[in-house]
Amino acid sequence: MNLSDNKYAQFHLCQEMMETVQTISKFNPADADFIVESALRTGHIMFSGEGSSRIMPAKNAIRKALRWGIPTVCHTDGSHQAGEYDLSKYTVLLDSNSGRTKETLMLANQLKAAGHKEYFGVTANPGTPLEDVCIKTNVLKCGWEEAVAATKSVVEQTLLFETAIWKLAGKDIAPCLGDLADKVKKALELPIPADAVKWAHEAKTLYFAGLNDGVTEELTLKTNEITRRKSDFLEGTYALHGPEEVMEDGDLVVVINPIESEYEKYKTVFGGANVHVLAIDTKPTPFETIVVPEAGDLQGYVFLAAGWNLLVEIAMVDGINLDKPNRARKVGNEM
Repeated sequence: MNLSDNKYAQFHLCQEMMETVQTISKFNPADADFIVESALRTGHIMFSGEGSSRIMPAKNAIRKALRWGIPTVCHTDGSHQAGEYDLSKYTVLLDSNSGRTKETLMLANQLKAAGHKEYFGVTANPGTPLEDVCIKTNVLKCGWEEAVAATKSVVEQTLLFETAIWKLAGKDIAPCLGDLADKVKKALELPIPADAVKWAHEAKTLYFAGLNDGVTEELTLKTNEITRRKSDFLEGTYALHGPEEVMEDGDLVVVINPIESEYEKYKTVFGGANVHVLAIDTKPTPFETIVVPEAGDLQGYVFLAAGWNLLVEIAMVDGINLDKPNRARKVGNEM
């Protein structure tokens, strides 16, 4: 993807994907301080929201919290399910890009009615209904997106929650942000293998396999919004435990950071199903591979950017309007 080419530059989606680079470099880690202060009081965090506002921001943060063994207990669920829980001891983070999401506002109003004192909004817009009801609301600096598919807001939401986990672990994320911005830019501009685009174009279903840290699942959703194609998220090694029964000849499995000890099993299972395999990794693999820069603890953002790049190229083949899906809406279920 190269914005010097009008094929890409004409779409808000491509512009906003590239604006992610500036979103990262300008991100202020102090924006997460309110989360840290609350979490130190409660010892628990519930990340809630719908769709892209929750998938990667919440799951990426939870994976970091578990890997680093911080004492703060972290969970995530959608608003309706989270509303069934006793959240009295939780810092509740209500993430809605629009600030008008029906389910998120429902949970916010439920917490307000219960007299909860530790629930906070995160949105990309000032003066929204979410801001009206929450104790405090963080308004993202990335700005509103014109394309239906969220991109730069997902990254800033994820950085906000991730930074809170870093601070709770006694770590400083600030020195890593400059390098991360450069690496995300490289991933967005990488040439995508022609075979990968051809396979995707001919596939009936695109499968995405990877860790439950939000990256692969978010790309599964973006496949629907950007390419208008069917997709499925295969968590962890789920791809090796039965889905081959329904895979069709010529389908494509995109594996994010495939587990080296499972290379041969991938070959056997996917070869038997007669499907194509594309890897996104920091090193070459036995499969067709999009090789991206290494980014250590922030690797997920680079994988996400490479996946966006791939999806744009797939959509270009079909001449799709990247900014306006036929049915999907900017605010999925608006109050």
